[in-house]
Amino acid sequence: MSFVAGSLAGALVMGGIYHGFSNLVQTRTAQHRADIHTLSERIANASTTIPSPPPASVRITHHPLTSLIQSKWNDEVAGLFGTAWRWEQRAVELGKKVLYGGDS
Repeated sequence: MSFVAGSLAGALVMGGIYHGFSNLVQTRTAQHRADIHTLSERIANASTTIPSPPPASVRITHHPLTSLIQSKWNDEVAGLFGTAWRWEQRAVELGKKVLYGGDS
C-alpha cells in the first residue's frame, strides 16, 4: 500500500510542478507576444521623417567685417613671410659672395 501511495503522491507532486511550469511558460509567451505586437505597431506607424539638424552650409553665418579683418591679417602675415624669405635669399647671396668671392 505504501508503494502505491508513494507513487500517487509523486505523480501528484510532479503534475503540480508540470502544471506550474506550463502556466509560467504560457503567461510569459503571451506577455512576449503582446510586447512584440506593440513594438511592431510602433515600427509600422513610425514617422518616416527623421528630425535632423539643418546642414552645415545653412548654419554658417557670414560676417563681412570679420571676413575683411581676417583677409587683411592674412595679407599682412603673407607679406611678412615674403619679406623674411627675400631677406634670407639676400643673406645667402651675400654669404656666397663673402665665402667664394665674386658673383654667383
